[in-house]
Amino acid sequence: MKILAYILALCLNLSSVAMAAAAEDATKEAIVKIYTVSKKPNYLEPWNSSTVSSVGSGAIIDGNRILTNAHVIADNTFIEVQRYGKSKRYVASVLSVSHQADLALLEVGDEDFFKGVKPLKLGVLPQVEQNVVVYGFPMGGNTLSATTGVVSRLEHRTYAHSGESFLAIQVDAAVNPGNSGGPALSNGKIVGVVMQSMTDSQNIGYLVPVSMVAHFIEDIKDGKHDGFADVGLLTQKMENPALREYYKIDDDTTGVLVYDIAQNSLLNGIIQKGDILIAINGYKIENDGTVAFRKHEYTSYNYIIDGFQMGQEVTFDLIRNGEKMSLKVPVGTTADDLLLVKTQQYDTMPTYAIFGGYVFSPLSRNLMRFSSFNNLSLSQYLMDFAKKEKQEVVLLLKVLASNHTRGHNEVGFWAIEKINGESFATFEEFFRKLSKIKDGFVVLEDKEGQKVVINATEALQEQETILKRYNIEFPTSANLR
Repeated sequence: MKILAYILALCLNLSSVAMAAAAEDATKEAIVKIYTVSKKPNYLEPWNSSTVSSVGSGAIIDGNRILTNAHVIADNTFIEVQRYGKSKRYVASVLSVSHQADLALLEVGDEDFFKGVKPLKLGVLPQVEQNVVVYGFPMGGNTLSATTGVVSRLEHRTYAHSGESFLAIQVDAAVNPGNSGGPALSNGKIVGVVMQSMTDSQNIGYLVPVSMVAHFIEDIKDGKHDGFADVGLLTQKMENPALREYYKIDDDTTGVLVYDIAQNSLLNGIIQKGDILIAINGYKIENDGTVAFRKHEYTSYNYIIDGFQMGQEVTFDLIRNGEKMSLKVPVGTTADDLLLVKTQQYDTMPTYAIFGGYVFSPLSRNLMRFSSFNNLSLSQYLMDFAKKEKQEVVLLLKVLASNHTRGHNEVGFWAIEKINGESFATFEEFFRKLSKIKDGFVVLEDKEGQKVVINATEALQEQETILKRYNIEFPTSANLR
């Protein structure tokens, strides 16, 4: 009897091993290598660009779609995909992309690509110390790589691709270039998508959590991508006893103080400066600006807002002038709707205009990231909200050396407030005003009153000569032509 029991246990064990191996093989067959050719703009010379080839990873999910990172396919001109264990590459295209959340879905026109594959399913937000396996095609080889690790922590973190802050999963599994877009699995289901690692560290990688993936997929069900909401509130912590005493907040009440509201926010005129936010949709806001999204686990209160789709109502509990109240407001704006300088932009070429060797461009985060130029006055604009009278910052980006630009050749990254004494709200409005000047002078002025004066007649006469000298095909970007 003991021998029979041993044989039965051995058979069951072998059966379990075989099933696990089959499941692992099925998982691997859903992993995809992504080859991207991208057109990368040059923001210092916005009429120029370069072509770059890169490799990333992805996973096949329901609906014959490939889930990956936005940064894997950003600025793409051509995409190919290749399944694990296959040699053939297939042409792919972008179905939808969220540069905010660094997520993208690809589609392949040839249905043969998906034959015999079992799509991976989305799991749930993992627990700290939960085991994960990260799949992808990182540097160091050409074949599929699988690294194991555990979830180290979950908290809000800045996404390198967009510069926005969302919930992220930190793992200690090895994450290297090429891993981007690959799935992190636990119990056979996707719990995150590899997006970035921390430099100068050992095995600290970050995943876009499955909750963000699910939000993105739900968002695009109507055929368009609305994005992740930003309500446009600036708040400060209320940990200081004197601050709490000043606003007459008792020890049993926690929250954050609203000190600014974006002009374009749907909350503008509803929530006021000086309000104390104490809860969002029933989640208590702590004095340090966090909420408990799970027992003993805290992150930014924006986590609650991030979970809502555009148009859904959010309940804000607050204290105003010592009285508690509850307000319901729909979410309907993203960070780009609110900020003076938009978040990182992709899949588009820079806007520019050249007037007789003077190169003008809107201030962008892409430009600030692309350049090593450190300008504190320009950095301040990155923190500001847009207003009706000022929706973009216009720069005299650089001056191309010529006879009539002498004395201005060192001017660059110079923010313009007025043209011939007139203010403007957008770059397009500035360009219209500039285009109307055919003779006389163009007088540019910054906020301190310093001026750059251009002889319009000479500038227009020299325009074609300067463009040829610097091998510039068009004096303006395509969107202005």
